[in-house]
Amino acid sequence: MRRTHETQAESFLPLTSVVFEILVTLARGDHHGYSILAEVRERTGELVRAGSLYRAIGRLLEDGLVDELDERPDPEIDDERRRYYRLTEFGRRVAGAEAARLETQVRHARAAKLLVKRRRITSPRLG
Repeated sequence: MRRTHETQAESFLPLTSVVFEILVTLARGDHHGYSILAEVRERTGELVRAGSLYRAIGRLLEDGLVDELDERPDPEIDDERRRYYRLTEFGRRVAGAEAARLETQVRHARAAKLLVKRRRITSPRLG
């Protein structure tokens, strides 16, 4: 069931890490499924399974966070089987709400001294 723009972004929270990473990828621009998968894997270092990624994209489409594009790149550089996706404005709001939620959690973890600030290592100056 596609939710309308009146739906509160917070009603989707918390997002799974795979869903959040898909939204972050699409916030940077339109992508086809495999390029989303590749970028998520590269950014997270995790082996995200293609099946779980495509199921998540299907749910994002149903919920109105992502749209499938009708426009196609030049056929000479594209594979006709690819499906291209774009983040909707509502999807951007949901991703922003999740980012804010995560930022708050990190701030609380730092306050509880669960995270240590990384020290910058500087090399000695040669003189």
